[in-house]
Amino acid sequence: MEQAARYADMFAAMGSESRLRIMQLLLSAHPDGMVVGEIQEELGVSASNLSHHLDKLKNEELVTVRREGTFLRCTANTGTLQELLGFLYAECCTRNKAVKPETIVTIAK
Repeated sequence: MEQAARYADMFAAMGSESRLRIMQLLLSAHPDGMVVGEIQEELGVSASNLSHHLDKLKNEELVTVRREGTFLRCTANTGTLQELLGFLYAECCTRNKAVKPETIVTIAK
């Protein structure tokens, strides 16, 4: 039950268009990530709005933020995302075969 609650919280954190877009940006910039100003410019949001969204993602360990001098660099936490995807994959593709595993690979390409 704890694991399901944790995954639900992760999905909730990515449940807004802005936060999902942040995840897309950070994954496309992987492994280097992006500085906060770059994300802000790309999304066209205020600093306080972006800070709010990043906090939600950081709280669920989906994003890592580290200081580089005067900048904050954000990266997608691929370990956490792999765990989340593994949960989905196990539920949909291995236990009950609701989705054929080969279609997941095709979708991702």
